[in-house]
Amino acid sequence: MAGGFIWYELMTPDADAASAFYRAVIGWTVEGGGEAAGPVDYRHILRADGGSAGGMLALSADAVAQGAKPAWVPYLHVTDLDAALAAVTAAGGKVLMPVSELPVGRIAMVADPQGVPIYLMTPVPPPGQENAKSDVFSPTAEQRVGWNELASPDLEASKAFYARHFGFQFNEKMPMGEMGDYCFIDHDGQRVGAMLPLFEPGRAALWRLYFRVPSVTAAKAAIENAGGTVMHGPHQVPGDDWIVIATDPQGAEFGIVGALGG
Repeated sequence: MAGGFIWYELMTPDADAASAFYRAVIGWTVEGGGEAAGPVDYRHILRADGGSAGGMLALSADAVAQGAKPAWVPYLHVTDLDAALAAVTAAGGKVLMPVSELPVGRIAMVADPQGVPIYLMTPVPPPGQENAKSDVFSPTAEQRVGWNELASPDLEASKAFYARHFGFQFNEKMPMGEMGDYCFIDHDGQRVGAMLPLFEPGRAALWRLYFRVPSVTAAKAAIENAGGTVMHGPHQVPGDDWIVIATDPQGAEFGIVGALGG
């Protein structure tokens, strides 16, 4: 459905090191890279069940010199990419990466009106699988993104933008005292994440992706052993889940979610 989270991408200056890190922490394998990578080193992240978890773009030295930072960025489904780009720019956003025509679809990267980077994509289903749907997001399945969270510098503006252009609904919220409200995102009948005010000084406005793991305790240890940095947690969230917020060794921020484990 239009507006859904259909792909995730890690932009990193060291794809080999990032591949090893996320294998240790999440259990993914990463295909591609090396001498066969060509002019653009783009790799495919695979789950243990053989399905896709997303992609990995190796940032070139030129891209880094021009200000590209390590980050996880989500892809949102649009039915008409050109119309979506026009709508985003009319709303105060801007195009960061022009349209690319790929066998899997048409994509472009934009910044929303609050400066948050996202990809927009009109996908092309595989031949013979015209009704195929992305399964990179799941609220319950391991090795997938289980939660999408945006800390916005202007929460009400972000809610209005994503509601208008991507069909997000904000049916419930959880007060967090002086930090404001934690506003849950519903899309196509499913709870997919939340938005909250950006209250951490100096933090970039980005979507934070939480990957589901069987044991947050074990994943936290793997993050630290593999050279990542744990910034918060583990701490419990409403329900039975626990979370940790961390950065990988290259500096990309992410979260893990799951049972506390042992």
